Amino acid sequence: MTTFRPTARQAALLALLTAAAVGVALYLRYRIIQSAEIGVFCDGTLPTLFCKARHAVVLAFLYSVFGWVALAAALAHLARPSVAVMAVGLVAAGLGIVLYNVLLSAFAVALMMLAFARPARAASP
Repeated sequence: MTTFRPTARQAALLALLTAAAVGVALYLRYRIIQSAEIGVFCDGTLPTLFCKARHAVVLAFLYSVFGWVALAAALAHLARPSVAVMAVGLVAAGLGIVLYNVLLSAFAVALMMLAFARPARAASP
């Protein structure tokens, strides 16, 4: 019985996806959400698609959507380790940690680390 262990290529892809998610979250937080100019523009004009997207991201982090998605993916990954589910969890956790869902997202990352001690999924014939 072997434990869950992504290949080097899968690990590189997971690292790239997580770094990209953190980069996007940093851009969203500091250039879009916390920008005073964009806030005034979105509050004072007709709602554009850009302002609606900004509002959707704000609502998502107000209701901890990123953290809950990361936690759900981490629990699914803990039950049945999979690189795809781990990727979803890491991307959601990367977004959540930067966008104010730190507690749930950090807990999800800790649960994903526990999956490295779990048996890997059996190979299909």
